[in-house]
Amino acid sequence: MDGGAGAAAELREAHRLAGHADRVWALAWNPAPGSGAGPILASCGGDKTVRIWKRAPDGAWHCSDVLEDTHNRTVRSCAWSPDGKLLATASFDATTAVWEYNGGDFECVATLEGHENEVKSVSWSPSGSLLATCSRDKTAWIWEVQPGNEYECVSVLQGHTQDVKMVQWHPHLDILVSVSYDNSIRVWADDGDDEWNCVQTLTEANNCGHSSTVWSVSFNHKGDRMVTCSDDRTLKIWDTSADLSQPKTGEGHESWRHLSTLTGYHDRTIFSAHWSSSEDIIASGAGDDAICLFAEENSSMVEGPSYKLILKKEKAHGMDINCVRWCPQDPRLLASASDDGTVKLWELRGSVLD
Repeated sequence: MDGGAGAAAELREAHRLAGHADRVWALAWNPAPGSGAGPILASCGGDKTVRIWKRAPDGAWHCSDVLEDTHNRTVRSCAWSPDGKLLATASFDATTAVWEYNGGDFECVATLEGHENEVKSVSWSPSGSLLATCSRDKTAWIWEVQPGNEYECVSVLQGHTQDVKMVQWHPHLDILVSVSYDNSIRVWADDGDDEWNCVQTLTEANNCGHSSTVWSVSFNHKGDRMVTCSDDRTLKIWDTSADLSQPKTGEGHESWRHLSTLTGYHDRTIFSAHWSSSEDIIASGAGDDAICLFAEENSSMVEGPSYKLILKKEKAHGMDINCVRWCPQDPRLLASASDDGTVKLWELRGSVLD
C-alpha cells in the first residue's frame, strides 16, 4: 500500500476459534442475539457439524454448542432467520435442516428434502417467511414457512445450466439472486401471482459479467448495489437505479448494471465477498489465503463511483479462505473461515474511510 487514507487501516487477528475437524466452509452471524447477549457466530464444515460460538463477558470466545448427528455429509452453508431464532443448514447429503434454540439446546425441527444432490447454500428472505436453497442439481428452491415447523416448496427455479453455488435474498425485498458454475448471475422475482421468474441474467457476453464460476454474492445495506466474486479472480460491483419495490416480469427487466470490476488484488479464486452493513466496506477471501478490504473512493471523478483497496492481509489463513462475514453488532469485527479448519476473528483498526 502506498500512503494516504488507507495507510492507517489494520486488520488484527483477535481470536482463533479451533474445534472443527475438517475444513470450515461457511459462517453466519446471528442478526438478533437478544438483549444483553453478545455476538453469536455459527460455523459449518466438512466434519458434518455446525458449531455455535459466543463471546463471554470477559471478551473470550467459546464454542457453546455443537450441532451434529443430523447431516451425514459436509455442511456447506448456514443461515440464521431474521429474528435470530432459527438456524438453517445446507448439506452435501441433499438435505437442509432447520434448528431451533429451545431451553438451552438446539433441536432439529425440520428437514427439507427434494434436491437431487448436494445443497450448496441456504438463505432466509428479509421477512423470514421464505427460505431459498440451491444445489449441484442446477436448481434453486423457494420454500414457504408454514405453521408448526412445516416448509412447503412453492417454486423450483430452473435456468442455470450448472451447479448453483449460492443464493442470497435482497435485504429488504422478496428478490432472490443466484450465482453459478455456469458463470452467470440470475435475479428472480415473484410476478405477483406466486409465480417466480428470472427477471434478469447477468453474463460476460451481455453485461460485463464474470468469465468463470461465480462463487458468492452480497448486497449493501440499502440494497441498491451488490458485489459478486469469481474464479476469474475479480470482484464486480452491480448497481440498480430501478424502483426495486416494483419488480417487473420477463427477461427484459434489466435493472442491474455493471458498475465496476476490481481486478489484480487476489491471484487465486475469490470464494467469498461480504458487504458490511454499517461501514460500507467490502471484504473478500480467496484461494491465495488472503483477505482484502475495499471501500468506495470519495472522488469527484465524472466516470462515477469507483472502489479502492483499503488493505490486503496476506497469509490470513494457512489455506484457502472459504467465507468472510462482518459482524452486524460490531461493525469492525470480521470473521473468516478456511480449509485450515479454523475460524478467525479480526478487528479492523485505524482510519478507513477518509
